[in-house]
Amino acid sequence: MNVDLHCHSNVSDGVLAPAELVRRAAAQGVDVLALTDHDQLAGLQEARSAARESGIAFVDGVEISVTWRGTTIHVVGLCIDPAHAALGAALETVRSGRIERARQMARELAAVGIEGSLEGAMRYAENPRMIGRTHFARFLAESGTVRNAKAAFQHYLVPGKPGYVPQQWAALAEAVAWIRSAGGQAVLAHPGRYGLASSALDALLGEFRDLDGEAIEVVTGSHSPEQYRQFAALVTRFGFAASRGSDFHGPSEGAELGSLPPLDPQLRAVWGGWGH
Repeated sequence: MNVDLHCHSNVSDGVLAPAELVRRAAAQGVDVLALTDHDQLAGLQEARSAARESGIAFVDGVEISVTWRGTTIHVVGLCIDPAHAALGAALETVRSGRIERARQMARELAAVGIEGSLEGAMRYAENPRMIGRTHFARFLAESGTVRNAKAAFQHYLVPGKPGYVPQQWAALAEAVAWIRSAGGQAVLAHPGRYGLASSALDALLGEFRDLDGEAIEVVTGSHSPEQYRQFAALVTRFGFAASRGSDFHGPSEGAELGSLPPLDPQLRAVWGGWGH
């Protein structure tokens, strides 16, 4: 099976509408797709309907922003109940700080001579309340400030660079509890992206396991083949299931839907008991 359990629509910071995203996944040969918009559930119904029409299995998902020891990490929730009231209310609290953070990011960029970034980023945010760094990155690329959106995260919008504004997101324990209360499985997203030293990574994985986190992404769009092997070993060492997801945001922005290598068959896949 071609399983892709991490992608984004324009309900958060993706380019495509949920139905377009699903149709693209089907065209790319994806058999099982999870939509995991940032801190947002509003695209799930549209995506689910499109999946039925396209003949692929659909998984209700979300990606929750977390602050852990001063580092922003992401926790994916899979097989959640999108009608779960407590999860919806919790995500609303996580989303509430995005607009003020965006204003501050724009002020930081203006201070280094980049004007109009808030308005420019808003043009890319189909849902203004979900504005985030990816929307600013697209503006910086469009304006010619950087070569492409990926380069924006090398020169701007990251710690120590102009335009970076830290945000206090949910606690790790909260995010896992919200996902589990909604009937879902908690998956640590793209752990190789956080730049953690091995001791800090071990601490994060141990804490996540102790909180009943179930899986980590091994094969994902921001991991190298070497990191596939690194996190496959950590899955085994910590007793996690393994997940696979492109983290697709749009055409020509990183990995394509369903395009990554399969998981090592010796790993226990997070979807193993789903019956798809």
